[in-house]
Amino acid sequence: MNEEFRLTTDALADAVTEELVGWERDELAAFVRRQPESREEYRSGSSMPVKRVYTPADLPTDWHDIGLPGRYPYTRGPYPTMYRGRTWTMRQIAGFGQAEETNKRFQYLIAQGQTGLSVDFDMPTLMGLDSDDPMSLGEVGREGVAIDTLPDMEALFDGIDLERISVSMTINPSAWILLAMYIVVARRRGYDLDKLSGTIQNDILKEYVAQKEWIFPVRPSMRIVRDTIVYCSQHMARYNPVNISGYHISEAGANALQEIAFTMAITKAYVEDVVATGVDVDSFAPRLSFFFVSQADLFEEVAKFRAVRRFYARMMKETFGAANPQSMRLRFHAQTAAATLTKPQPLNNIIRTTLQALSAVLGGAQSLHTNGLDEAYTIPSEQAMKVALRTQQVIAHETGVTNVIDPLGGSYYLENMTDRLDRGISEYLTRIEELGGVVNAIEQGYFQREISDTAYDFARRKASGDRPVIGVNSYVDEGEGEKIETHKLDPESEARQLARLKQVRVDRDPDRAAAAMDRLLAVAKDPDANLMPATIEAVEAQLSMGEITGALREIFGSYTETPVF
Repeated sequence: MNEEFRLTTDALADAVTEELVGWERDELAAFVRRQPESREEYRSGSSMPVKRVYTPADLPTDWHDIGLPGRYPYTRGPYPTMYRGRTWTMRQIAGFGQAEETNKRFQYLIAQGQTGLSVDFDMPTLMGLDSDDPMSLGEVGREGVAIDTLPDMEALFDGIDLERISVSMTINPSAWILLAMYIVVARRRGYDLDKLSGTIQNDILKEYVAQKEWIFPVRPSMRIVRDTIVYCSQHMARYNPVNISGYHISEAGANALQEIAFTMAITKAYVEDVVATGVDVDSFAPRLSFFFVSQADLFEEVAKFRAVRRFYARMMKETFGAANPQSMRLRFHAQTAAATLTKPQPLNNIIRTTLQALSAVLGGAQSLHTNGLDEAYTIPSEQAMKVALRTQQVIAHETGVTNVIDPLGGSYYLENMTDRLDRGISEYLTRIEELGGVVNAIEQGYFQREISDTAYDFARRKASGDRPVIGVNSYVDEGEGEKIETHKLDPESEARQLARLKQVRVDRDPDRAAAAMDRLLAVAKDPDANLMPATIEAVEAQLSMGEITGALREIFGSYTETPVF
């Protein structure tokens, strides 16, 4: 069948190409003489050249590159029924102040129809610092929820059935400690760990590439990711131990191709690291998950999601020998692009977010967060989060886009863009391998230079007006502009958190805490041992996050990046 398809498409492409030449000579040339196009060259959001029209000559010659949903290489979606069977998870992120304050926001969002939770943590928690660390002053609960000890985690999920709702935790260098706390909370409530669903982000390599939040050097940090993957594959059948993130690579300034190429390179490094310990790829790969941005260029974003899904399937099968179809299905969470939100004319952000959400849905996302209209100012208000959630619900229930799987599949433009992005991933991975792999490329500053060059080019385009941003460099309002409600942080929240942390240290059993710390340090010194059981024991003994990371820093060391200019 494929040979017949190729012969048919080749003949059609030849005929269409001949017709295209005539059209350009006759209709187009005459029209352009009267009304020239607005610019000499058109490019996508990632600066890929874009032709004025696409035809069957631009389609792939192999039908199986497009294929059918739920069938390898999964270009059109990981599942045969997609949204006809189940709508994507609507997962609005929330986190501020103390755990109790964030818990109230969770309860509000669940009441509004949210179907999954996503937790944002404050900067001290992200960096593995306690709230009473001098570096934490003024940051406690400001950009996310503060979590120091096990009682904080218990309060965060009070009254929420963790077997019935999935929970995503946006945390990286200290992710394994939060996972340990989550496990202890679940056990104390009598939950079956195999019934818990959700993910920790836990993607430490992208921190060195883009987001710049780390505690330890690269190699011991990779060991921690490996340990969480192995532990969850053995004890948490439905839980995703890593959420490999292109989102932050994009937010740092990367374009669409770099986002997915660097994410696939990082994925390859994680899989190689786990497989090297003797773990079979099919025992853990089904629980790998991904996190991508949904940027402004609608068609390129849809093509991006399709291209990375296809590339991942082939990499897992051909490079790692995966045999289980679940190991080849790339499942991803998408978030609309925070970097595109503007302070001027903030109501425009609702429109931006809606279109970005639509591209994620057309690209086959399994889970979606839509940004609040006020996030250029601060943590989103309750009203902004409601509008963002309603945006998803309108797309899901009023537009009809969920009725047909991959409705843009077969578009000449979309399929051509999908192919070009797919090939671009391969080209980037070849370059990275020539540098000695991801870790060596990080240490040589390769990713950082690529991203900074792209970010600089985009900034120049925006400054010149070549890249319009409505309300910022075009259609600018005079005067003060619109006023909107913004979130206000309780000024007493930090003091309450410090008091609780102090009380936990007073109330805990000092002998048990000391024994748990000794056990953790002994395990950390053995590179072949798994850190997770000892970390679970440590948090159950009421050791704080800062105490754990501080002690391990003496063994693992710390990391200083070589600046890239």
